[in-house]
Amino acid sequence: MNKPLRRAGVVIMVMMVALLANDTYVQVIEAHSLATNSRNQRRLINEYATQRGMIMAANGQVLATSVATDDAFRFLRQYPGGAPYADVTGYYSLNYGAGGIENAENTVLDGTDDKLFVQRLSDLITGRNHQGGNLQLTIEPKIQQAAYDTLTKNGFTGAAVAIQPSTGQILAMTSTPSYDPTGLGSHDNAAQTKAWTSANAGDPAPMFNQPVNAAYQPGSTFKLVVAAAALSNHVADENTPSLPADPKITLPGTSATLSNFDNETCPGSVNGQVSMKTAIAYSCNTAFASLAGKVGAPALSAEAAKFGFGQRLSIPLGVTPSCVGPAAGGNCMNIPNGTPGLYQSGIGQLDVQETPLQDALIAATIANGGKEMYPQLVKSILGPDLSTIQGFSPKVLNDEVMSGDVANQLTDMMLAAEQHAGTANKNPNIQIAAKTGTAEHGTNPKDTQPYGWYVAFAPHRDIAVAVVVTAGGTLDAATVGAKVAGPVGRAMINAALGG
Repeated sequence: MNKPLRRAGVVIMVMMVALLANDTYVQVIEAHSLATNSRNQRRLINEYATQRGMIMAANGQVLATSVATDDAFRFLRQYPGGAPYADVTGYYSLNYGAGGIENAENTVLDGTDDKLFVQRLSDLITGRNHQGGNLQLTIEPKIQQAAYDTLTKNGFTGAAVAIQPSTGQILAMTSTPSYDPTGLGSHDNAAQTKAWTSANAGDPAPMFNQPVNAAYQPGSTFKLVVAAAALSNHVADENTPSLPADPKITLPGTSATLSNFDNETCPGSVNGQVSMKTAIAYSCNTAFASLAGKVGAPALSAEAAKFGFGQRLSIPLGVTPSCVGPAAGGNCMNIPNGTPGLYQSGIGQLDVQETPLQDALIAATIANGGKEMYPQLVKSILGPDLSTIQGFSPKVLNDEVMSGDVANQLTDMMLAAEQHAGTANKNPNIQIAAKTGTAEHGTNPKDTQPYGWYVAFAPHRDIAVAVVVTAGGTLDAATVGAKVAGPVGRAMINAALGG
């Protein structure tokens, strides 16, 4: 009799220990994941009981806000800014979580950030309903809208970024195709699912943040980095004809050739050679491929690193690193050692990959005399009453990417290049320094529309832009950056400067 009782007692003890262990595991180890699980209705109801803070543009225009409802989820997220601002605001959804600034600054917007501790304490003492903090961004609506409207009216797929060179503030950041985040903010499951499916359809998907996460071959806009390396290392100067003007050259050690656009001899040659200024103005591939060979892979890679290639930035959105070499192995800053690869890299092809933000930073750095400012998207954090909790000061990313003299020489070259960059949207009252780019890509580049690039700034006017057009419109494989991306970039500069 005692033996069966002992056995039963042992079983009960084991079951009690197992029950206590499971209870400890659930309440301690799994507590956070269960509390934050998207299917936890209690968490969602509690989360939506707080009025989430607004996201505003630099001028106070509301881009995202929460309005009261009469359902279990007390506040509904809405996006008055709509599709033009989706890359910036992101989305806030019951089923799909958050993206963009909604995710990056979630603790500010839901009021749980330590910066808002005093506000939370005051709410607790006074019995006020808890509210989230507000965000004022650096985005200027007139520039943002000009970029989005010019891209969409032409049926382009692409992206555009504008930066204030002296501070690093991002004045515009948009892409097409885009999506309206309002559908994802709906409390109706079917409406959310429909909006999510639409926002993730196509290539690129509208939800893909091209300005900071898409890296494309930059084509001839990368010649600015090559020129900066050449000038900084005294390999060549601005005006001396020392580079080949040939319509095509044979890559060293191979039978492969590299040619200028339409196999043209570079204009303005003297005894078969051109200066760097002429090569930039007419975007001569043979000249810059040869120049990259003279600069060498180590110096070119080092110059690219000064501009920010290879770095992971947070603006606070995560930025995909731009590269000059193969991405394999976690280091994408090694330009191929073989001379043919170096020549191709010198014209922004092969493994050179840039985000639109990176290309805008190149233009902004030249405009700022060689000092590169850290790009930032948040201008200030505000309390629920719109009082300033925290402002953001300009921060230097690289104090001297190049000397002021080199920056002035590059500006001079880019002013000449703009004269050959098409006429659409040109304002005779605004001086622009620019560089265009046309980048082949894909397995059959001759049958694929190239990427069209345009980077520019208005000297002494504190705005720099970068635009890439990857597809769309009535364009074909003969597309050049000046024709497609140039008008978008100029539209942004005109909007900023009242043109």
